[in-house]
Amino acid sequence: MRRIIPFLIALCLALPAAAERKQSFGDLDVHYSVFNSSFIQPDIASAAGLTRSRTQGVINVAVLKAGKPSMAVVGGEVKDLLGKRTPLSFRQITESGAIYYLAQFPFSSREMLSFTLDVRQGDEAHRITFNQEMFPDD
Repeated sequence: MRRIIPFLIALCLALPAAAERKQSFGDLDVHYSVFNSSFIQPDIASAAGLTRSRTQGVINVAVLKAGKPSMAVVGGEVKDLLGKRTPLSFRQITESGAIYYLAQFPFSSREMLSFTLDVRQGDEAHRITFNQEMFPDD
């Protein structure tokens, strides 16, 4: 389990700058990235409880308050171009002082997906919407 967080950090840094995104709400920063689960090494995926597949995506969310990892309640959904909605069920991973929220979602082919993230911390709720094109791994 100790290798999950460094791998996810390295993956975020290795992806193009547009792949990792950030939305700020005062001193609360929400970092998020979306990628194909086949990018994850099998042992890391297993340790994180993720399914590797050419048609399974992963969304990784980190919440920072005043620059420090912070717990939150994270939820959301992904919608395809036909309007099919899939709820995102996030799992919290805490390790070595880092806190991440991971969820998986299916996609069938090269397609543009619309994401809605709901991040709640205490009495504050924030919504983030964005689009991401996904590619099955060949």
